[in-house]
Amino acid sequence: MYTPEMLESIKIVEQTRPRRLKETFPRLTPEEKDRLLRSFHPDHMPDAQRPVRVGPNKGDKMPHEHVGLLESRSMLDPDAFSLDRVDYDVDVLVIGGGGAGTSAALMAQEAGASVLLATKLRHGDANTMMAQGGIQAADKENDSPAIHYLDVMGGGGFSNIPELVAALVLDAPLCIQWLESLGCMFSKFPDGTMNTIHGGGTSRKRMHFAHDYTGAEIMRTLRDEARNRGIPVLEFSPAVELLTDEHGQCAGAVLFNLETQQYLVVRARTVIIATGGCGRLHIGGFPTTNHYGATADGLVMAYRAGAKLIFLEATQFHPTGVAFPEQILGQLVTEKVRGLGAQLVNAEGEQFVYPLETRDAVSSAIIRECRERGKGITTPSGRQGVWLDSPMIDIIHGKGTIERELPAMVRQYRRFNIDMTQQPILVYPTLHYQNGGILINERAETGVPNLYVAGEASGGVHGRNRLMGNSLLDIIVFGRRAGTNAAARAKTVQLGRLTLDHVRRFHEELAREGLLGQRTAPILLPDYRGRIV
Repeated sequence: MYTPEMLESIKIVEQTRPRRLKETFPRLTPEEKDRLLRSFHPDHMPDAQRPVRVGPNKGDKMPHEHVGLLESRSMLDPDAFSLDRVDYDVDVLVIGGGGAGTSAALMAQEAGASVLLATKLRHGDANTMMAQGGIQAADKENDSPAIHYLDVMGGGGFSNIPELVAALVLDAPLCIQWLESLGCMFSKFPDGTMNTIHGGGTSRKRMHFAHDYTGAEIMRTLRDEARNRGIPVLEFSPAVELLTDEHGQCAGAVLFNLETQQYLVVRARTVIIATGGCGRLHIGGFPTTNHYGATADGLVMAYRAGAKLIFLEATQFHPTGVAFPEQILGQLVTEKVRGLGAQLVNAEGEQFVYPLETRDAVSSAIIRECRERGKGITTPSGRQGVWLDSPMIDIIHGKGTIERELPAMVRQYRRFNIDMTQQPILVYPTLHYQNGGILINERAETGVPNLYVAGEASGGVHGRNRLMGNSLLDIIVFGRRAGTNAAARAKTVQLGRLTLDHVRRFHEELAREGLLGQRTAPILLPDYRGRIV
């Protein structure tokens, strides 16, 4: 599958292995890292962002793709849409069927609430399913939540909200125990103890995993449990707008059935947004690792209702997305590959960055190598990438390690006649994660009464950069907290008349700014007609 030019470059990579096996590449100093990020990270590219002109974050700079959505009108006309008929009436409405939403639904039902889970595609079609590398938790003798806390804060540039980080790391061991009790099959040593590895930016081996399909195993476990407990699920029914009452409380949502093209009105005493991230917006024109429905719907709906957003100026680009073959462009190459010993090298076989720097730094280093230093490898279509020297894993740990630890990835590349146990693979940064989102507190509450958020749609816990393994942890920790707290809140909520008054006020603000055009949001599904990503 590789071109003759690529194969010549691979020969150089092979020749430099003996030297690279002996050398330890130095970590970046704080000053070096800061210069690298400011010069090459996509967040800092000229004209990459602009201020939003309406809403709670008016004046804050964000990527153009986010601003365009936030400055769009609703799919619903608040003066014409009827709320006279209520199709579902529940204690807790969960919007989103990934790991965060399913965890929330399980805990809310366990707390005695009536629950409805509505999801855009099928139950489990989410970024959770696609997460490969692992889930962090400080549950080994040489580790502690305090050390985990410092790693998380450092990874986020100490911009994280401390109370959210404390909740994340303190709940982590319990969440691993909970998942295992539900049947999640983590990788273990023969004596039954958990196998754990390093991730980028971690000071301890606390990454629990299930080979290289950890997210799929977690999602399987959660979805099976929800089905076993009989939690009602509406598939192919994304939310398009939140509902409020005359007191300003969140009071439910309007869903849109993608199959029947009909709207459904759900009255709910509490609502949990768990709609995931924004990868399918293709911020900065980058390809993405995200599933097809990741279009930032929850941000738009919560913003119109008055919820504040945080850290949306910081987008995470995973340093190792597939650059070749282009049939799987942008697909994730898990950080676990580097955790096992694979090195990033340029066309001249030189290692140019410590493999387990934080993701923002590694992404910036790869972009620098290709754009400024001219040491990238060119694909047949003219794209650039660098080599991830995967055969180093078997050289370091023994033959068969790659097959054992990365079975899904080995199969993925063999489909295209590339054997990653023998040849390096070509990678380049890909849009991976929404570092920011809707501002929450440690109870997963927003500033809008009765509205909760969990998972990637929330903001604050990761600061401006997330460490590997903390996203799967985030969805479990705050999914559980959102479900428990929303159920407790639902017991005391008294709802008034259902309204779309907040949408009417938002439309009026758009009109004052001259922004009430034809564009509507959420967009629900990306449109790739005539577009090359």
